[in-house]
Amino acid sequence: KPFVCTQDGCDKRFTRSFHLTRHQLSHSGEKPVRCTVDGCDAAFTTTSNLKKHMARKHERQEKQYTCEYEGCGKSFKKNSRLKIHQYEHTNLLPFKCNHEGCEKSFPVPSKLKRHEKVHMGYPCKEEGCPFLGKTWTEFMKHKRTQHIELLQCDQCSRSFKSAWFLQQHQYVHQAERAVLRCPHQGCPRTYTTAFNLQSHILSFHEEQRPHACPHPGCGKTFAMRQSLQRHGVVHDPEKKKLKVRSQNPSPSVLWLNILSQWGSNCAALGSECQTDLDLQLP
Repeated sequence: KPFVCTQDGCDKRFTRSFHLTRHQLSHSGEKPVRCTVDGCDAAFTTTSNLKKHMARKHERQEKQYTCEYEGCGKSFKKNSRLKIHQYEHTNLLPFKCNHEGCEKSFPVPSKLKRHEKVHMGYPCKEEGCPFLGKTWTEFMKHKRTQHIELLQCDQCSRSFKSAWFLQQHQYVHQAERAVLRCPHQGCPRTYTTAFNLQSHILSFHEEQRPHACPHPGCGKTFAMRQSLQRHGVVHDPEKKKLKVRSQNPSPSVLWLNILSQWGSNCAALGSECQTDLDLQLP
């Protein structure tokens, strides 16, 4: 097959030049053949596809692709639908991968098209980077580890790997910050996050520190599982820090937990429980 596609990552070959020209339209997205019927804006890459469109949509022709298996006789408007139907008779998947050495077949064209990307690969678009990922997951992992785009805070020099972490950091620059005061009688402690307030109540007032560090000789305990996970970095510097966004509950959920626990304590303490919370909710 002398006519080779020169598109990056595509190694398809063709026996005729017009086949190559037709194929190249799949890369450019161009559809030069347009329907001439008033009010119809459909466009196609080839005249044969236009003729099929005209027959199905505007000329209302009968179904033209008929199953030839004995005793069947079912008809379909599209050849691809006929191929899918014939699988019922042959048990052979109709859409075969044409890549050399690949014998995989698929029940529908969309799955074949998705599979073909395995052979094409996912090239890195960063200038000068030769990486070609075999899968989308492999490509994304390469992008995250090799081409990290840091976002810098416009108030200070700190940089962050994601917009979410930058947003969380920017709270420290706010002129007015929400303050959560500990609801326990006589406790002056205040916090800017519901997570820290809940950790304080559990560890200091209720003396609940069920999460113990398993590292030999450490012995530290924590009220919150996330705090233990953060502490693990002390013993293993290579360990990734906790992703707060994906594992921490939202502030509103934490705050409801705090009020629920405090309400239970109030029921037990009676008149000794503080009733004026003096809180600014987040």
